[in-house]
Amino acid sequence: MLIGSNMIYTCREVIKMISKSDKVQVSFRIDKDDKEKVMEIYNNLGMSLSTAFNVFVKRSILEGGFPFETRDPFYSKKNMNELAKRIAQAKNNPGEVHQLLDD
Repeated sequence: MLIGSNMIYTCREVIKMISKSDKVQVSFRIDKDDKEKVMEIYNNLGMSLSTAFNVFVKRSILEGGFPFETRDPFYSKKNMNELAKRIAQAKNNPGEVHQLLDD
């Protein structure tokens, strides 16, 4: 089910909305392995990649943007807390040499 603007839509209803409109062709490139993986997912859901993309577009319109959160995981609360802790340690021990970690 898709929810937006105080309305609940089933995938079938979204597909009907898509099929009623004028169509234009959109072309984009994705990694071959990603395409195979995502096509298997959508085939198991009973839809084509084209239909899935149209559902994404309709949901984006309902949401007024991406229909999911798009943030860089570096800026997660956990990472920001760790960074603040390390900055505080460095400030409290200005004479120490600190090693950079690639976690």
